Amino acid sequence: MQSLIFAIQFLTRLPTPQVKDFNMSRLAASARWFPLVGLIIGAVLLAIAWPASCIDPWFAAWAALLGWAVVTGGLHLDGLADISDALGASHRDKEKLLAVLKDPHLGSFGVLTLVMHLSGKLILLMIVLRGANWAALVLIPAWARLGLLFWQTLPPLASGYGKSFSSDIPKHARWLWLALLVAVSIWLAMPLLIAPFAIWLYRHWLQTRVGGMTGDFLGAGVELVEIVLLASLLIGLAG
Repeated sequence: MQSLIFAIQFLTRLPTPQVKDFNMSRLAASARWFPLVGLIIGAVLLAIAWPASCIDPWFAAWAALLGWAVVTGGLHLDGLADISDALGASHRDKEKLLAVLKDPHLGSFGVLTLVMHLSGKLILLMIVLRGANWAALVLIPAWARLGLLFWQTLPPLASGYGKSFSSDIPKHARWLWLALLVAVSIWLAMPLLIAPFAIWLYRHWLQTRVGGMTGDFLGAGVELVEIVLLASLLIGLAG
């Protein structure tokens, strides 16, 4: 139970029981629960969006997006903005990329990426909620956080949370979660079966383009997989 509580505390701002003797080794071991935390986040989004949809789909989408940011504390949005600045300013220079990642200031690339990402997520959420695809709304955060279990196997490029999570994840955990989410998606939300490919594609890009991962790249991956899966639902509705 302690490892699950650690996972909830790290990935969300949800209230949890206090756990004594916090240390990074315990937090790393809690990574096996990240997809379950994603399901909890999805359940919170459902609790927000379902009643709000009775008023208007746009209001429901805005409320869900706000809830998404609040419940996660903007953790992964920060990573997305940071890597956008780093990639925009590095010009394929790996050392410069890592140097920009360490800069706490937000640049123009990061601001533009956040504006485009959040506006896109809002529009996609409205369309998905208008189609009442409630099961997919719950599953999307779980799929995105499953990606963390696969991306964390890459070499860490810097000290920080990414390095702390690069070990202590049982190999069977990621494959059990993958099998479970595939089975549930086949049953409830077939378009989400694009998720394993999206997770693999991002890992391949990290491995070949960046050469490893950091906490910022992990967080950005969560946001990118979420918006890809929202777009996949749009394609499913159009079909």
